[in-house]
Amino acid sequence: MTQALTLVSHLLCPYVQRAAIALHEKGVPFERVVIDLANKPQWFLDISPLGKVPLLKVHKPDGSEAVLFESNVICEYLEETQPGARLHPEDPLARAGHRAWMEFGSAVLADLWGYETTQDAAVFAQKRLALVAKFERVEAALASSGDGPYFAGPNFSLVDAVFAPVFRYFEVFDGLSDSHIFDALPRVDAWRKALAARPSVRDAVVPEYPRHLMEFLERHQAHLLTLAA
Repeated sequence: MTQALTLVSHLLCPYVQRAAIALHEKGVPFERVVIDLANKPQWFLDISPLGKVPLLKVHKPDGSEAVLFESNVICEYLEETQPGARLHPEDPLARAGHRAWMEFGSAVLADLWGYETTQDAAVFAQKRLALVAKFERVEAALASSGDGPYFAGPNFSLVDAVFAPVFRYFEVFDGLSDSHIFDALPRVDAWRKALAARPSVRDAVVPEYPRHLMEFLERHQAHLLTLAA
């Protein structure tokens, strides 16, 4: 495909990481532009209907440009238009199931946001239990989906691209204080370790990601930091 692609990003955004992983898996060259969401440039606000990242700017051969927003939409577009490994199952029912688990991954991120940003110990404990409950659902799904190492067996999929940024948080969080969230979830634990080793997952963030995440926690005076202390 001759269209040039630009991914408008933020250094920490897990939704950006989904799109970056999909681009790397497809082997598609792309430009990456990083913005500060605390100081959004006007050009970004002009083209982002929700004021959020990621955006995918599609530069057409005729010189015009289209802008896609919402990470799952971007991932689906890449799957439909780009060559390289398929990231969705061929079977329509299995494909629909994968799309449902991608949405589930977004629900996990909603609980994770409260887990990482709250200053309140009670809210933190509540969000931890919510995460455990959701990962127990994932554990059951993995038990029926194959022998791994990925969500649906040996082939990497968009579900993997969605969950990899979720698990990346815990590489930093558990360095502060072990959450023990994955202690009774051997399949989820094996899956997250397999994803962490995947080149597309590693390359979806800058090497300084852990430092940037720690600075984010410090700005929010997160309860997580008190556990480390």
